[in-house]
Amino acid sequence: MSKHASNFSLRGVCEKSCFACAAKNTTEWSSLATDEIRLLNENKGCGIYLPGRLVFSQGNPCVGIYCIAEGIVALRKTDPNGKSVLVRLAKAGDTLGYRSFFGNGPYEANAEALTRAQVCFIERRVIHEMIARNSAVAFAFLERMAQDLRAAEEARLHNVALSMRERLVHLLLVLREDFGEVNKDGTLVVTLPLSRQDTAAMLGTRPETLARMIRALEDDKVMTFKGRKVSIPDLDLLYDELEEHYQ
Repeated sequence: MSKHASNFSLRGVCEKSCFACAAKNTTEWSSLATDEIRLLNENKGCGIYLPGRLVFSQGNPCVGIYCIAEGIVALRKTDPNGKSVLVRLAKAGDTLGYRSFFGNGPYEANAEALTRAQVCFIERRVIHEMIARNSAVAFAFLERMAQDLRAAEEARLHNVALSMRERLVHLLLVLREDFGEVNKDGTLVVTLPLSRQDTAAMLGTRPETLARMIRALEDDKVMTFKGRKVSIPDLDLLYDELEEHYQ
């Protein structure tokens, strides 16, 4: 393990190996051969981050790439006036810092653990060695960059085409994949990983406006909010809200 990785680690033993992540065929490292995955596993660092702890900071030199093995990490950008805006949520299987790495620039955002998270670190030297051994890794990162670009374009389209209420409904439909569960009575319950302020930031609105939208949705019996839990009695009601845009 590298010196940087050992300093970065909160614990010396990884709870998950690179073999487990590569087997899911959802990461950029899935194209590596068995001996290459073993080398990657032996040279990574591991850290357990409690909620609120920073994985890396905006503006710091990019010294490597981070992989989320478990948990949720929020990416926040801070403007020159010190205002912080949540721009994305990252979950298990996601890779962080790769655009800064390949662009030879600093980290572009703060990465903050929202839940207990296990994050692995792969330093620059190891990444270059992996790419030299297997060029498919570089193409995998190019593909991920293209996917990120498409997602950013879709987000801009939503901001133009959807009303604020529709943006909130769309966000809930996205979050239900990872944070939703269905009760015995058929009610969908989504446990929000975000505060009201962060939710408003993701929607591009103010917390006061978000509060008014929540009251309106509750008055229309589309959903109810209790803390961070959103109860949705009928999922079709959410789709009805977006029917005009998803026909």
